[in-house]
Formats: sequence, structure tokens, C-alpha cells
Amino acid sequence: MNVMVIGSGGREHAITWKISQSPKADKIFVLPGNPGTRQIAKNVSGISIDDHGKVIEFCKSNQIDLVIIGPEAPLAAGLVDSLSDAGIRCFGPTQAAAEIEASKAFAKDFMVRHNISTARYAAFTQLDEAIHYLQSVDYPIVIKASGLAAGKGVILPNTIEEAAAALEEMLVDKIFGEAGSEVIIEERLIGQEVSLMAFTDGTSVTPMLPAQDHKRLLDGDKGPNTGGMGACAPAPVFTNAMLQETITNVLQPAINGLRSEGRRFIGVLYAGLMLTPKGIRVLEFNCRFGDPETQAVLPLLKTDLIEIAEACVDSRLNEVDVQWKNGTAVCVVLASKGYPEKPEKGQIVSFGELPENMICFHAGTKADGDKILAAGGRVFGLTAWTNNIKSSIEMVYANVKSVSFDGMQYRTDIANKSVKTDFGNG
Repeated sequence: MNVMVIGSGGREHAITWKISQSPKADKIFVLPGNPGTRQIAKNVSGISIDDHGKVIEFCKSNQIDLVIIGPEAPLAAGLVDSLSDAGIRCFGPTQAAAEIEASKAFAKDFMVRHNISTARYAAFTQLDEAIHYLQSVDYPIVIKASGLAAGKGVILPNTIEEAAAALEEMLVDKIFGEAGSEVIIEERLIGQEVSLMAFTDGTSVTPMLPAQDHKRLLDGDKGPNTGGMGACAPAPVFTNAMLQETITNVLQPAINGLRSEGRRFIGVLYAGLMLTPKGIRVLEFNCRFGDPETQAVLPLLKTDLIEIAEACVDSRLNEVDVQWKNGTAVCVVLASKGYPEKPEKGQIVSFGELPENMICFHAGTKADGDKILAAGGRVFGLTAWTNNIKSSIEMVYANVKSVSFDGMQYRTDIANKSVKTDFGNG
């Protein structure tokens, strides 16, 4: 098979790396890809992901049998619809199905319609109405841009004044552009957060290993929110009973609900969950593989990823026995100085040798001749996997300096919470 992966980040490097292990893969193309994907596939330059006509033309001239789309933006822009209309098979949801991530207001209303437990909320497009509502709530809140804001459109205010300022920045100053033209004021839930991704063919659902992302920049969950500073999988805090409960009360109702509303969802549905004292609540849905969760989850996948993706596209996921390796993976993000506000770029990267069960996923890099330069906020995701969480943590941090560039920053406590809550199932 000829396969094309859409995207250029660490998640897409992880997807490409995993499908390159498949005996089904003949040629693998990545549009646009990065220096990491270039080592295992053919990067495609000179075509914009936004130019659906050119993407279709490339797929036809290179006899692409399957397209796997990584990021949310092309899904929200209807790339799957365009490709499918041209007869090209796609692993990913249509534009209508992707609205479950593209509009948080839609997602919250959808959860209410389908009895999926979530936090109390209200949506606003006008500043005065939002401020008025703010003064009526008697619980801590979180403010979210309704649209796609690359993982950054979430503000956690501690006072009414901070909340009012955040609302003005989003609705009036447009700090998140059109993504913040509608905002959600939501009850702030307390507990441990878990990311549960699942493969789906639009009818049946097969969960992946539960993962925990670390959103804050600094150790101890301090500092600003980021796109994610690291992840581990499986998350020991998420028991098998919780998994079954989430399949029954969250994932299956969501897939059934989308189908019933004419938005059949094929691909990866990602539920962001909060484990509260009152039970599991859904923070958000995403319409694709998570980043950096994918970099921790896919190294543990035993079953051929192309086989799973094909089964989803062909509506026969229930025929595939998706299997996972025993053990735990830990991914530590190596970020540029100044991330997330003003990441520095252009630093030369040096590499050392890594042990066999480790990989360095490229996220924000570019090639300059035979040099690799840092070109984004999150530059790499360094992943180790062993038979238990402690040794995976030890391995990834023992080798973290094998990748280096000026100003490199990373958290030193990724997965520490998981060690404390490991019930012996790692």
C-alpha cells in the first residue's frame, strides 16, 4: 500500500514511525513532514494542506491507498470530505464530525443532548453578557476559546478581575483570533486528568491505552498552559473499571450520538477526562490523535496500525483484535527557550546515541543542509518504554541530554504522579 500522513509535528512523526513497521506499507509520504519523518518516509514539499485540489492531485498521481490525517485544522477544514469525494480513502472524521473539537460550544451542547457527564457551562459571543454571567457563578471557573486555538485557548483565572480581563482579551482584543470569537465559561473541575483515545469506525469503539498529559510548563504543574510538556501511558490512576465506565457512558454514546445526528465519525475520538470526587467528567473531545499522548501510546501498540486504520475506514473495526505490549512509555517534551509565549528558533541541535527502546520524535525542527535546527516551541518528544513506569522515567531522563540545543527546557517530573498512583498494573 501507498500511505500518506498529513502533518508536520511530533504526533505525525510517531504515526509515520508506527506505520513504517507495517508489512503492508510500500511507500509512505508525509505532507509536509519534518526532518524526523524524512528518515523513514518521503516528505512532500511545495503543496499546501489547505489546497485540497493539489492534495487530491498528488494522491491520484502517486496512487495513494490511504490517507491518515494528524492535526485538527485540516479535519475541521473538510479535507476528509474533499478526499473522499475524489475516491481517496481517509482515516479521519468529516468536517461535520470534526465539529466535536472545532467548536467547544457545539461539543458542550452535544454532551448535554446525549447525557454525557460534563462540567456546568455557558457560551457567549458578547463581552457584557459574559461579564454579567461571571458575576452570577459561585464556583471556580475556566475560560475557553470555543474554536481551534492549537491547545492554547484555555485560561484559568483565580479572581473575577482576571476572568473579566481574559474575556476582554478573547472577545474584544481577539488574542486567539476567530477561535475566541465565542467563549465558554465553564466550571473548573478538580481531580486528575486522563486522555483516552479510541479507534472508531463510526459504530464500534476500541479504546487505546489511557494516557496522562502534563499541560503546565514547569515542574509541579506550575507556570503557563502549553500544548503539552510530556505524557505517560498507560496511566495507572485510570483503572479497568474506569475504562469500562468511560466506554459505556462516554465513548459509545458520543459515537452513537454523532451517527444519529448525521455526523458519522471515523478515525480517532479523544476524550479529555477529569477524575473528580463525584465521578468521571468529560472536559473536551478531540477529533484526532493527541499530541504528545500519541508519542507515549503508539510505541506500546502491538497490532499493525495500517490494519486498524483500514478496518475503521471499511466499517469492520470489531473484526480486529487490537493488542498492546505490557509495560509503560514516558515521553518528555524538549522545548525552546521562551516557550510558550515567544519561543526562540534557529538553534543548532546535536544528537547522541539512544538505547534500543527509545526514540526521539521530531516536533518543531527543520533541516539546514546537514544540520538540524530548532524551529518551533516544542522541538522534540523523547520517549522511552520499558516493563514498568519507574524504569521508563529513569531511562528517559538518563538520556535526555543526548539531544541538546541552546536554551532547551523540559520538565523533570513527567509521570511522577503515576509512580505515586501505580497500583501494580504497570
